[in-house]
Amino acid sequence: MRSRREWRRRTLIFLAVGFGMAGLALIAYGTGFLNQFERQTVDQRFTIRGKQKPPGHVVVVRMDTDTFNVLGVRPPFPRALHARVINELKKAGAKVIAYDVQFTEPTDPKDDNALINAVGNARNVVLATTEANNGHTNVFGGDDIVKQFNARVGNALLPIDDDGFWRHFTFQTEGVTSLSVTAAEWYLGRKLTPSSFPSAKAWIDYSGPEETIPGISFWKVLKGKFDPSLVRGKIVVVGPWAPTFQDIHPTPTSQTMPGPEIQANAIETVLGNFRLRDASTVVNVLLILFLGLLVPLVSFRLGPIAGSAVAVGTGGIYAVLTQWMFNSGWVVSFVYPVMALALSTVGALGAHYVLVAFERERVRDMFSRFVPEGVVDQVLEQTGGDLRLGGKEVQTTVMFSDLRGFTASAENMGAANVIEVLNFYLGEMSDAILNAGGTLISFMGDGIYALFGAPLPQEDHADRAIAASLDMLENRLPKFNAWMRERGLGEGYRMGIGLNTGSVMSGNVGHERRLEYTAVGDTVNTASRIEGMTKGTPYMLFVAETTYELLKEHPPGLAYHDEVDIRGRKQKLKLWGFEPAPVVETEEVPEAVPVPEAEPVEAPAQLEPT
Repeated sequence: MRSRREWRRRTLIFLAVGFGMAGLALIAYGTGFLNQFERQTVDQRFTIRGKQKPPGHVVVVRMDTDTFNVLGVRPPFPRALHARVINELKKAGAKVIAYDVQFTEPTDPKDDNALINAVGNARNVVLATTEANNGHTNVFGGDDIVKQFNARVGNALLPIDDDGFWRHFTFQTEGVTSLSVTAAEWYLGRKLTPSSFPSAKAWIDYSGPEETIPGISFWKVLKGKFDPSLVRGKIVVVGPWAPTFQDIHPTPTSQTMPGPEIQANAIETVLGNFRLRDASTVVNVLLILFLGLLVPLVSFRLGPIAGSAVAVGTGGIYAVLTQWMFNSGWVVSFVYPVMALALSTVGALGAHYVLVAFERERVRDMFSRFVPEGVVDQVLEQTGGDLRLGGKEVQTTVMFSDLRGFTASAENMGAANVIEVLNFYLGEMSDAILNAGGTLISFMGDGIYALFGAPLPQEDHADRAIAASLDMLENRLPKFNAWMRERGLGEGYRMGIGLNTGSVMSGNVGHERRLEYTAVGDTVNTASRIEGMTKGTPYMLFVAETTYELLKEHPPGLAYHDEVDIRGRKQKLKLWGFEPAPVVETEEVPEAVPVPEAEPVEAPAQLEPT
């Protein structure tokens, strides 16, 4: 279980990842770095939404290929033909005629006059231009003439995105109100202001692909061969439709569209009060922050796999949400929030792997002190994602050992000699334990506390404990005594070892800054007391009945000792003893120094059963 301090540290790390990745997405959002991809997602939203039923305010008169074939003319059409079309539309009851053809240069005077008179008589014509100078145009030779003949001029230019698509329109261009806005104003019977636009560039709310808005061929209107009800009370946009006019442009509806129908869709957008609007910057920023922080927080609490699953699920839900919002008339950012989601997911996974790497190295360092190097990786495999050994009940053989008389002898040694002797002794004994597959738990002065069968289970843990004990008594202790004699530090020492087998609770204990692996329980305390009971006997090793019964092989020299009382236990315990070859005793030191009786090595206080 992690401490509060570690939880806070990890929380801060994952929050930093979330805010950092969301910050990168916000920078990209503020600079418009991925706006082209954002616009392309809007195109997909148009495609998914599909064809809509047109509101029915606008009709298009198409100067199409059929008109060329029927009339036998090629552009530019004589202006007298345009005059006749205006007359027919006015007679049919068209409320506004938006003529998406530019009339700036004079042609045949007779044809020019016919067109001007038709416009003047209709009193509802909006003429198009793509050329303006500080709000003035040269349609019909100037603004005064247009005004004189009861007409208006609208700018037919639309802003083109970087990829060449026509997605937006503006209130005015070069000081001249746009053709779509001018036509809508005349239809509504009131002036519109720039503040009526939701933004500098409004989305054109396309009803669908080409020919979604109703249309009539130019030649049919010219010859009066159309149903007047199709145009009565509506705005009629007249303009080039055939590819010859080169007025066909890419739109978000997955295909190209002639300019007049684009203008018709823009007019319908104005009349529909700009139903399709951008979500506010605040909304988009909050979405970026939310998706940027979501995965790190979930991943921190539930782990990287759950975090990745949440990221995938959230991405899908957000895609559905953006489409639903679009169908409801709102264009929310998709690319930048998803960018924040993706970056924060990668960042959270990276943070997990970095923390796991650090934690794994920390645990490796800790367990390399307790178990043989070759066992460390196996221990780590058992620790799970938390990389910690939690409390676990296991069957083990517990060892306690102590060097007899060293504490008293150390009083006649210098501090440097004491540390040198302890390091040599503990090093030799630790090698014997580790070579047998044991786990070193702690050193208590010259005492050693070790386990066999934990943290990795070992079926032969009792035999391993016996093997380590015999190595310590028959090989390591004589080597240590010889080393001591060479340095004039003593003639020889005895030691005591106690082995007991049973159930213990093992795991990591301590503070986050200092964790220790240990085992606690009655088995541990009994092993400690068994070790102490070797003093005053010819035996340097006592083996509990529970250990003896698990041995697959009984070593020579291991003999039954007695059934004894153990402090803290209600029942007596049978012990087997082992007496190695005799060694020179050093229980007594020079006469000038009294030798106190050595106390048995007890387990640490916290190991007592509660």
